[in-house]
Amino acid sequence: MSAKAVSEAKGKQLLNDNLGDEASKNRFALVTEAVNWDRLTQEHPWLLTEKLVVKPDQLIKRRGKLGLIKAGADLEGVKEWLKNKLGKDFQIGQARGRLKNFIIEPFVAHEQNEEFYVCIHSHRYADSILFHHEGGIDIGDVDAKAVKLDVSVGSDPSSDDIKSKLLSKVPEAAKQKLTLFIAALYKVYKDLHFTYLEINPLVFTGGKIFILDLAAKIDQCAEYLCKAKWGDLEFPPPFGRDALPEEAYIADLDAKSGASLKLTILNRRGRIWTMVAGGGASVIYADTICDLGGASELANYGEYSGAPSEQQTYEYAKTLLTLMTEEVHPDGKILIIGGGIANFTNVAATFKGIVRALMEFQQLLKEGNVSIYVRRAGPNYQEGLRIMRELGNTLGVPIYVFGPETHMTAIVSMAMGKREIPSTPRPMNTTANFLLPTGGNSPSTSRRQSFNDTSKPNDKPAGQDVNVNQSEGSSQSNKPLFTNKTRCIIWGMQQRAVQGMLDFDYVCSRRDPSVVAMIYPFTGDHKQKFYWGHKEILIPVYKNMGDAMKNHPQADVLISFASLRSAYDSTLETMDYPQIRAIAIIAEGIPENLTRMLIKKAQEKSVTIIGPATVGGVKPGCFKIGNTGGMLDNILASKLYRPGSVAYVSRSGGMSNELNNIISLNTNGVFEGVAIGGDRYPGTTFMDHILRYQEEPDVKILVLLGEVGGTEEYSLITAIKEKRVTKPVIAWCIGTCAKMFTSEVQFGHAGACANAEAETAVAKNKALTEAGAYVPRSFDELGELVKQVYEKLLSDGTIVVQQEMPPPTVPMDYTWARELGLIRKPASFMTSICDERGQELLYAGIPITDIFKEDMGIGGVLSLLWFQRRLPKYATKFIEMCLMVTADHGPAVSGAHNTIVCARAGKDLVSCLASGLLTIGDRFGGALDAAAKQFDEAHTSKMIPMEFVNSMRKKGQLIMGIGHRVKSINNPDMRVVILKEYAKKNFPATPLLDYAIEVEKITTSKKPNLILNVDGFIGVAFVDLLNNCGCFTSEEAKELIEIGALNGLFVLGRSMGFIGHFLDQKRLKQGLYRHPWDDISYIMPETMGLMGENTDKI
Repeated sequence: MSAKAVSEAKGKQLLNDNLGDEASKNRFALVTEAVNWDRLTQEHPWLLTEKLVVKPDQLIKRRGKLGLIKAGADLEGVKEWLKNKLGKDFQIGQARGRLKNFIIEPFVAHEQNEEFYVCIHSHRYADSILFHHEGGIDIGDVDAKAVKLDVSVGSDPSSDDIKSKLLSKVPEAAKQKLTLFIAALYKVYKDLHFTYLEINPLVFTGGKIFILDLAAKIDQCAEYLCKAKWGDLEFPPPFGRDALPEEAYIADLDAKSGASLKLTILNRRGRIWTMVAGGGASVIYADTICDLGGASELANYGEYSGAPSEQQTYEYAKTLLTLMTEEVHPDGKILIIGGGIANFTNVAATFKGIVRALMEFQQLLKEGNVSIYVRRAGPNYQEGLRIMRELGNTLGVPIYVFGPETHMTAIVSMAMGKREIPSTPRPMNTTANFLLPTGGNSPSTSRRQSFNDTSKPNDKPAGQDVNVNQSEGSSQSNKPLFTNKTRCIIWGMQQRAVQGMLDFDYVCSRRDPSVVAMIYPFTGDHKQKFYWGHKEILIPVYKNMGDAMKNHPQADVLISFASLRSAYDSTLETMDYPQIRAIAIIAEGIPENLTRMLIKKAQEKSVTIIGPATVGGVKPGCFKIGNTGGMLDNILASKLYRPGSVAYVSRSGGMSNELNNIISLNTNGVFEGVAIGGDRYPGTTFMDHILRYQEEPDVKILVLLGEVGGTEEYSLITAIKEKRVTKPVIAWCIGTCAKMFTSEVQFGHAGACANAEAETAVAKNKALTEAGAYVPRSFDELGELVKQVYEKLLSDGTIVVQQEMPPPTVPMDYTWARELGLIRKPASFMTSICDERGQELLYAGIPITDIFKEDMGIGGVLSLLWFQRRLPKYATKFIEMCLMVTADHGPAVSGAHNTIVCARAGKDLVSCLASGLLTIGDRFGGALDAAAKQFDEAHTSKMIPMEFVNSMRKKGQLIMGIGHRVKSINNPDMRVVILKEYAKKNFPATPLLDYAIEVEKITTSKKPNLILNVDGFIGVAFVDLLNNCGCFTSEEAKELIEIGALNGLFVLGRSMGFIGHFLDQKRLKQGLYRHPWDDISYIMPETMGLMGENTDKI
């Protein structure tokens, strides 16, 4: 999500709709390769009568200089000019693309001195309006020529300022009109969340204003605010790179997901493909490939991050592999599956989706001679890497798998033959290692003992002889942002993040938890249970922010997990409470205008904002924000439980965790690290934190991870030159690959886009080097450079290594231990028919989408859920027929009667249905199982029908399924007739049905209504189906009859009828039923002489 360019036609349409009468309405017609000129002239009759201007509308700059504008022609002249342009390839610099979208407008005749230039663009603290009294294609260096009016955030330009500061050289006759126009244009600019709007030339002629050429960018994040005003808004790709359907598919997935999924195809025939987790990491991998000479072979740029599900990563990987395997490269292809150390994404879950896709493309990967290189870490990464290694044993293509022991981008140089591939990577601690006591406080066996332990922690953070709280008593301005006494409030129901913070607090030997309360407006006040070490504690949750602040005045930090839609309002509310000194905003996608308003108010209130679009920050031994630092195993591996000597600041949250790893591997650890956020306007800047670090005596080395876009890094360069920053600075700006692409690419972070040469990563790295900062040749060498600088300071005594002490141990949560496969527990329930845990519901292992695709119907669903088989079509059809014929048999039968009486008593649907179902038994509807058993036993024992009838008569038992109150041999039940015809026609064999028909002949010879009724027929026919469909053994078929499967057909079918009777009674508004007296025979005991001779004397 970021500022994105819109077409000129869309920009002009937006101005038409919102600018009012301050300028002439833009008239235009769009021409594509599929143009129908007759229809176009009917829709725009002025094309036939006016002089015209035609030009491509494909985000091409300086079209006039390129000869891509034809002015003053009639329609035939336009057509003739387009013959050599429309649908033709065109080279602009390194970009080559197809000219396929043109815009035709009326030609506005005017003089050169009637052309003006106006541009509005946004920056951190203001919007700048640039104006020049001489517009047109020969304007030249606008920044040097134009006058500028800065409009501070939240304000509007006055008419006097516009006239005096912008229009001083404009003819007097045009001033008033242009003043009103610029004021109105700025209002539209703000209201519609433009981030850039340039009109050149703007023409004032004949007392009217005309907008001739326009270029614009809009903040895509503001869609939820401006959808009604924008209408359907598309963001065309830059010239030279067509929008591919695969890119559109991933964009659609991204829009429907809370995760981030991005894909840009750079070179469809490229040899090197990447599948990288994390916005910052994705840029660094592209940088490294280009730095090592692979720019021409880099096929794509993209990322998946924000904890996508297994299904989402499967779809992403499948799309990428489809493109990658389209054609074979003579040297084979390389797939980089990379990423930093995740903060909260379950690595194994995402890898499972990737593995599924790789298995589907196994043959194509082998044919394409593909080699796969994997490097990843984070929650559950050990399981993820194990899955990948196992895949390597079966996939048939080489897979090289590495974890956090290997530098993040080392796999790139391995893949490109610049570095040897180690045969045995250095092992790292497993996720479970932190469970084992290593000399620190051991886990207690009781909760009470744990409480006593935590009430007497060490006065200093474990393993260090420094006082991290040494500035506690200093003034507010010098007070550290976070200490080991920091208390915070969490906005949002983020139990996992809160538990991670509490575990961090405990392992840092804090006296008390850092989280004192939570705010969640969607529930009432209550308490949530968490663990403090081995003890369970309760943290209050408030519906109202005011209550939380009032009850916890010691809290001075708020961590906001509010959504992008509510983050602005909740942050504004937070700043109304003076106790809050710092706010971390995690949400990504907050509109830039709203962020700038937050920054302005934060400065007024002296509040520090970290974010938006951040994971937060960490101060080892003191405090961590939300999910920063990942899981506890990574916190321990990176030694974040106690302070080191290196402080860093980064834009990328994912890369902040990678910096923790790099710094811990090469130095004594991190003192503090902050990810300011990837948006264009982070709440605080690099320098806000670097200057804090400069004043902190325990910080010896500063690390900056900047990126392409913006100019904030130059503030550091100035500070180094002015000696305001004197500590060693190690810096690297990511995005060096941007200049090697033939068309503009929007990287993962919204702010990662250079609008000028000085904003490129290459220019920044060069300037940092010249200023005296330590700058590696590539990110691949960052760790080695950090180590060199650290060892230099270690050797000269600037850094003194402290004694290392083990931290307290913290138990692993049961849920996570089970996820990792570290424990096992007998399940309370077992099921074998349905699984709802994955991305898609499964019935007996069949995805629900397949059930609909194959049109399995309700019979097919029952075959899966009841019988765990995919029965043949004739069988599932028979099941549906049975449900249809048993659905109802009128209101007089006992089940329907009970349902009706219950409904008329005002009971609910479920109660009425239960009332009817409870009547089902041997006497009503429950004869299916019994009939099946009786007939099957007789047939299996070789009894002839006559013997069976005689034996049942001797036993005094009824033959279940024989007999009907109304129907007879002369008045057959049509339900049985229909089912019998279907069974005889479609079943492979019907031996038991044939047997039952012979029994029916015997019983009806005695009494015509002793027919095979519908219960009996379904019972015997279903036994034939089970025995002869080829899907069951005889034992399985017998078991299904024994456990009542056949009666289930009647219960399910008749439930439909009972529900129908319930709805019918409600619809008819029938009152309480009372049975009439005349239908009841009252036989009292005294009337029967049952009370004896002395009845009257009682």
